Amino acid sequence: MYKAIMIGGSAGSFQIVNKLLSSLPENFHLPIFLCLHRLKHVRKGFVEALSIKAIIPVVEPTDKELIMPGKAYLAPANYHMYIDKTRILLSTEEPVHHSRPSIDLSFYTAAASYKEELIGVILSGANHDGANGLERVSELKGLTIVQEPKNAEVSVMPEACLQLFHPDHVFNQDELINFICKLK
Repeated sequence: MYKAIMIGGSAGSFQIVNKLLSSLPENFHLPIFLCLHRLKHVRKGFVEALSIKAIIPVVEPTDKELIMPGKAYLAPANYHMYIDKTRILLSTEEPVHHSRPSIDLSFYTAAASYKEELIGVILSGANHDGANGLERVSELKGLTIVQEPKNAEVSVMPEACLQLFHPDHVFNQDELINFICKLK
């Protein structure tokens, strides 16, 4: 039984995340953690754009915010987002892979907290951030999903995962959304 979903993406991932959030069933109960690269100076507009059609609430968490079911948590611009079983912690430590938020750091902490109860997803992106973190999800027996590189707007991030290990699933956009929407 899965308890959380961790999604990482960069260039080209906004559209699929937006479509996923608007396709969820109304009673969707899992928390979704979103670590998406964006410009560090853009503080407003991203969460609002995702919220327009989203079925579940989308928020940028505050430090030490309690994790609630059926809510999407978007890593704030220029903050690392650490996930523990009950709270989200924010940090301004040095960038990792030139990124803050670092997808790898979010995946490492979510994997350590949820282990086999976590679903990790890597989407379109233009760098390797997230590949090592998703591999960690796999090592701790969580379910791993990579967006089909041919279906990704920018294939570097999904390809980095596939070069590092064999995920449980490689899905195109529609397969990924259908899979997540059917989770109970």
